Amino acid sequence: MNTQLLPAPQLSTNQLVNIAQQFGTPLYVYNADRIEYQYSVLKNAFQTTDAHFFYACKALTNINILKYIRSLGAGLDCVSINEVQLGLLAGFKPEQILFTPNCTDFNEFEAAAALGVNINIDNLPILEQFGKTYGSSYPVLIRLNPNILAGGNIKISTGYGASKFGISLEQIPDILNILHTTQLKVKGLHIHTGSEIKDPQVFLQGLDILFKLVDEFPDLELIDLGSGFKVPFKKDENGTDMEQLGLMVGEAFKQFEEQSGKKLKVWFEPGKFLVSECGYFLVKANVVKHTPAKVFVGVNSGFNHLIRPMFYDAFHYIENISNPQGALTEYSIVGNICETDTFANDRMLNEVREGDVLVFHNAGAYGFEMSSNFNARLKPAEVLVMKETKHLIRKSDTFNDLLRNQIEIESI
Repeated sequence: MNTQLLPAPQLSTNQLVNIAQQFGTPLYVYNADRIEYQYSVLKNAFQTTDAHFFYACKALTNINILKYIRSLGAGLDCVSINEVQLGLLAGFKPEQILFTPNCTDFNEFEAAAALGVNINIDNLPILEQFGKTYGSSYPVLIRLNPNILAGGNIKISTGYGASKFGISLEQIPDILNILHTTQLKVKGLHIHTGSEIKDPQVFLQGLDILFKLVDEFPDLELIDLGSGFKVPFKKDENGTDMEQLGLMVGEAFKQFEEQSGKKLKVWFEPGKFLVSECGYFLVKANVVKHTPAKVFVGVNSGFNHLIRPMFYDAFHYIENISNPQGALTEYSIVGNICETDTFANDRMLNEVREGDVLVFHNAGAYGFEMSSNFNARLKPAEVLVMKETKHLIRKSDTFNDLLRNQIEIESI
């Protein structure tokens, strides 16, 4: 297996400083070369299996990111019909798109079927309604809940028994009854146990569960293991060992094929794995505030732009790129929102001065995508760096954007 890859590409401090000077802050910056590198890691790791990768675009849906990932050869995983339409607009073919919604009205499934994309169903009522509507004419995937607790945070664990996601294994008889009465065909079984999964055994545990169910579904073509691959956020942290996972999954499929005589594809939906490390979030230090308790660095952003530290207690490595040789000093990095929006407590940074630019690493996934206009603050711009060429791929909001869809009552 060819696993020899060049070192992961990074944008340099000088590049980031220049980008901040050119486009201003706050600003999201994405490195296309890093996305390509991450995709190469996946392709190399799963060479021994018939593996297909669908980018989970909920992580970052800018149309240029979608087009670039399509150019690499990936498919697209969508959780709303609007994401499906974005994917088609970006040039993905319907067969390259997987629609995996949750708690969605049936009209979105009808719209997805009209577009011809792959459909993944995760609850019995919709499964029955879809079967009665389409019968055997539109084979689907079924998302199961394997009752596996995994992931870096309970908020991103989706495969345990009390989760809202997937159909319980205990309800397999109900699934089979629906298939019998409606003639609906199932071409794939899907699980997704959560995000930030470091232990490859979690995927093997889920795979073993699905292999035992294959005989119940005679039209089965594929097994979908979702994703949740761990990416490192700290300097001394490791991510999922993709080479090891690829070998283990490849061996499991080989043994299954030898024992059953059935050859199945394997699908994955990496989101954070592809775009997290490509992203940099640049902010400016508005104020350095000394108090008897600690020293705060207040920046020109808040959880309206990057909510992960507040929502998930997520760690982002932060650097002062304006003064990289400054003396190390302890700061708490906070935002300008009228809430307790703390990005980092008691973090050692090179001395921060008002006007310095700080960079948050690993900001490509669920950064801009989860941003808002809370406090009537404006959403930031986005820049994509491709082969050292900088492209503005989203303008920052203007004041008029805050009013764009509001309708004033003239009598007030």
